[in-house]
Amino acid sequence: MASGVFYQSWKEYIAEGANCGSDSFKVALSNTAPVVGTHTVLADAVEIANGNGYTTGGNAAATSSSAQSAGTFKLVLGDPATWTGSGAGMATFRYVILYDDTLASDPLVMYWDYGTTVTLAAGETFTADLSAANGVFTLA
Repeated sequence: MASGVFYQSWKEYIAEGANCGSDSFKVALSNTAPVVGTHTVLADAVEIANGNGYTTGGNAAATSSSAQSAGTFKLVLGDPATWTGSGAGMATFRYVILYDDTLASDPLVMYWDYGTTVTLAAGETFTADLSAANGVFTLA
């Protein structure tokens, strides 16, 4: 998966006291390019259509670990549940969006651009790899 890009508002959210270790995160899918400077919450993102294997709001990504060592904080999330196309196939997407589902506003964290649209026909699957080895992100 390509390198993640942070939303600008997430940096402020962290500085003002986000608790990544206990917050709940989810992953949503979009086929519309995110705007890191003005998109701040999930409602700003354009998710793909609900149905045929996708549920609006995306899938949960459980926290595996969050720890600081020698001044570097690392957040590791488990991969979200696999999406499986059904019926006529899931809507195409290109962007995988991570957001914090703890607050009702669902602040956006970061996104990954797959570089081209992903299409899932009925029975085909997709799992966003959130890298257990490298973590979702580190702060040093």
